Amino acid sequence: MKGAVQAASLGLGAIRRPAVLALASGFAFAPLPALAQQEGNETFEIGLSTGTISITSDFTGARLVVFGALDNADPKLLRQQRYDIVVVLVGPRSPVVVREKERTFGLWINRGSETFDAVPGSYALAATRPLGDVARRELRERLSLGIEDLRLDRAPAAGPPGTAADPALDDPDPAKGQANVSLGERRARASVGGGPVPESDENGPGGRYAEALKRIREAKGLYNQSVGTVQFVSPTLFRADLYLPADLPTGTHMARAYLFRSGVFIRESSEPLYVRKSGFESYIDDVATRYGVLYGIVAVLLAIFTGWFGRLVFKRD
Repeated sequence: MKGAVQAASLGLGAIRRPAVLALASGFAFAPLPALAQQEGNETFEIGLSTGTISITSDFTGARLVVFGALDNADPKLLRQQRYDIVVVLVGPRSPVVVREKERTFGLWINRGSETFDAVPGSYALAATRPLGDVARRELRERLSLGIEDLRLDRAPAAGPPGTAADPALDDPDPAKGQANVSLGERRARASVGGGPVPESDENGPGGRYAEALKRIREAKGLYNQSVGTVQFVSPTLFRADLYLPADLPTGTHMARAYLFRSGVFIRESSEPLYVRKSGFESYIDDVATRYGVLYGIVAVLLAIFTGWFGRLVFKRD
């Protein structure tokens, strides 16, 4: 009788164990539907009015139109205008040294400097609404949206070989450090490496230099942003107008569009834009790059000839 009771208890335990495992599995997979709902089913793609911009001697700037279509959007949220789109055009990145000058005894002397590893050569932004209404400050900083929250990657701090302030920059290939990579991607790679992502102290010297650099490039028109220039031309179609300055840097630019729903970041879409020199200017630039010594000799001889010929033309008797 006792053996039968034990067998019955063993059988009951065998029956309960799968039920407990199934219940635990249910708890483990319960957050997945909520996460999928948070990410949303909305998808969108973007296109550019042109994929290549040619820079000539008479180039005075241009306007780039970014258009796209939003699919699987909630009709109710569309009517309530709770979808926001921010379009950004980021120019090729390059190292920049910012120096602070101070007037001393009538002379301007460099008093300090800050090196930024990968600064966008240009930055243009267009949004449906003010960025403060689109997303909270932490999210804008993480996505590097807006000139105010645009993060300028710092150069690696001095230290033992193989160490860097930003693990994403600690790469044996120096060309990758200047690639046009979004800050979100760089931070994702840094988080995978387990290292901290450097933050520029707004009240410290790094923050002052960053603000000065942004202010200078805003004055030159290289950095600009506008609100209300992203418009829905239909319930699902939108377009954005971006201003490109006259001294637009050449190279590969990246146009990125960010989709927000009620302040929540949903997804991102991107397209490249190629800016190249064309015409006689392109030929001269190519010759100067390939044959630097020969170009310098020809330039000196041309200057001598121009001075001699001008003396003959304007010579007074």
